[in-house]
Amino acid sequence: MSPCLRRLPAFLSSLLTALLGALIAAVPMAALAGVAPSLPTSMTAASPVAPGPREAANLTAELVAMNRWATPGSTTVVALRQQIAPGWHTYWRNPGDSGGPTSLNWTLPSGVTASDIIWPLPERQNLGPLLNYGYSSEVWLPVLIAIPAAAPPGRTLRIQARADLFVCSDELCIPVSLDLALDLPVAEGTAPEARPHGPRITRVLAGAPRPGPLEARLTRAGETLTLSVAGGPLAGAKAVWFYPFVQGALDHAASQPAVAGPQGLSLTLKPGRRFDPAVPLEGVLATDAGAWQIRAEPGPALAGSAGGPALRPQETATVPPASPGLILKATLFALLGGLILNLMPCVFPVLAMKAAALAGGTHAPAEARRDGLAYMLGVLVSFLALAGALLALRAGGEAIGWGFQLQVPAVTATLALVMLAVGLNLSGLYRSGSGLQALGGRVRGGGAFLTGVLAVIVAAPCTAPFMAFALGAALTLPAVAALAVFAALGIGFALPFLAVSLSPALLRRLPRPGPWMLNLQRLLALPMYATALWLAWVFSRQSALAGVGLLALAALALTVALVLWGRRQTLDPPGTDRSVPLAAPLVAALSALVLTGLAARIAPPQVEAAALDARAWSPAAVEAALAAGRPVLVNLTADWCVTCKFNEATALETAPVRAALDRTGAAYLVGDWTRRDAAIAAELERHSRSGVPLYLVHTPGRTEPELLPQLLTPAIVARALDRAAADASSAR
Repeated sequence: MSPCLRRLPAFLSSLLTALLGALIAAVPMAALAGVAPSLPTSMTAASPVAPGPREAANLTAELVAMNRWATPGSTTVVALRQQIAPGWHTYWRNPGDSGGPTSLNWTLPSGVTASDIIWPLPERQNLGPLLNYGYSSEVWLPVLIAIPAAAPPGRTLRIQARADLFVCSDELCIPVSLDLALDLPVAEGTAPEARPHGPRITRVLAGAPRPGPLEARLTRAGETLTLSVAGGPLAGAKAVWFYPFVQGALDHAASQPAVAGPQGLSLTLKPGRRFDPAVPLEGVLATDAGAWQIRAEPGPALAGSAGGPALRPQETATVPPASPGLILKATLFALLGGLILNLMPCVFPVLAMKAAALAGGTHAPAEARRDGLAYMLGVLVSFLALAGALLALRAGGEAIGWGFQLQVPAVTATLALVMLAVGLNLSGLYRSGSGLQALGGRVRGGGAFLTGVLAVIVAAPCTAPFMAFALGAALTLPAVAALAVFAALGIGFALPFLAVSLSPALLRRLPRPGPWMLNLQRLLALPMYATALWLAWVFSRQSALAGVGLLALAALALTVALVLWGRRQTLDPPGTDRSVPLAAPLVAALSALVLTGLAARIAPPQVEAAALDARAWSPAAVEAALAAGRPVLVNLTADWCVTCKFNEATALETAPVRAALDRTGAAYLVGDWTRRDAAIAAELERHSRSGVPLYLVHTPGRTEPELLPQLLTPAIVARALDRAAADASSAR
């Protein structure tokens, strides 16, 4: 052994001592820098309105938050909860023939904004010859609250609102005004936890009427109106009711005879005292398949909207049923999506792990089958574990989607170190099993199982074609059916590797093990290092410079620990060199763990401006641009989504798209889902997506945007913008 190598253990021990000294010094500095959370203090002056419920005539009302705290630059959800005494009711946005809607007049800290109320579908309340739309017993009226990026963590936002509403019975109506308040802490470093009301608010948001892929026309013949609606979601509808937005536009108490057609349905309506034939009729179409906001332009009835059986009146909003056909379709789409997921840009590092498993594995048919099945088992266990966590968190009120784990800085930092450890193993600095044999599964399939787990870790943030529908549907299905869909996704993802391992003909084509495997092993370490750097970059977007520095120290401590451990493994017999005591790698590994925990608690910096002169996405920003007659290109993305970054580099950030934006005058809005954001999660769910990327092109005058593919080209984006501009111009 050369003198340099003999001195290596002593050098690393000295390095470890210095590193521990730096750690000891860093801990109090991190505390002084505000790493530990401080007690919340109000951002606003003291207010006489205290948080909590307020009681009025036959009503108790309060402001409740979906999550226990908010993060800077995010959108959270606050709801007005009304507990209404038996025999009394409040009203929808259109109260019907009497009463008045609930209104909220907000008093908010500087920079905080509130959306309009997201109205759940109302009940129909018959009062003799009158018909009202309202709520009884208990209702949640959600509102999106935008938190400014400059909101300092550790503070508490005092959210106040004056609620004006009518509380009525069949004989008496009482106007009520209540001053309500809610203290909403601002925190960083961890994902917001759901409050007790979170699950119910989530269900209200999921079931609220939303713009849908429906076309509507309103035809008048004397005192009769025919509302014809066509679109895929209406197929097989058995019940329907139309709720107009404008009070008095229709005779609310009149019946609404309806018939089905091969492509939609038709309702017969009676105009009200405020009906204007020159104005489109807007409202909510509720069926047993769901509820959608529609805008019916005056014109001839749509083809295929009549001629079928009569429909019954729909009483309440319903969630699309978990029919066997829907479950089967979602499962098949998940299987196809899992297959295609192997080809997505974000999964390229996984290909290296699979290549390692194939190259290092045995060619004996029995052992190859074992490896293939162990790999599939690792994939399935990991997919189902992530799916179970996702479903449980959403049931607990979290506004999250696929890839949610990389929205947590601690998870991102930990995965970066895991990938670093895999790379060091492939580089031969220590042994976990025996290099490629560990990944290939020579020891009872354990390595192949680990390969499946690591593959899912890297692939989970991605979505592929067919996955969007499958995952979106899975999140509306019962838990058992949803897990079956996720299992199909895992089977599709693991199927190519399994097919090779089960095919003797393909196995015979693989090269035999030999000295070339050592060089391949060193080469395959490079994608692992690249993945670790990518995860570190994602972490840098979730943390500040101090957090990145602590993560770098953690990576150094982990490297020292593994190198020292590798040194002990090479001794004969193992561990006989006293210059490398067992405590050294253990203390270094503990140092890495502590540093990682400290790094994950550092607050992130201010959000940087996006490229292409983009503005932050919000529903209000979309509406403002459309009101100005501008098309809108929406990019819902995340820094941990490699497919998103691939599209931005190869399509969105190109000269043809820049020219199309200039040519059409379109607004470019970017929604960043790197950290949790309830508004973005709601928008993804609105378009039946469970994760990013999502690309939309909105056209002025149209209720529904065009959805672009998940893999973009400059031509696809430019053509969509040109179509939107042409349609907007012709509509004028």
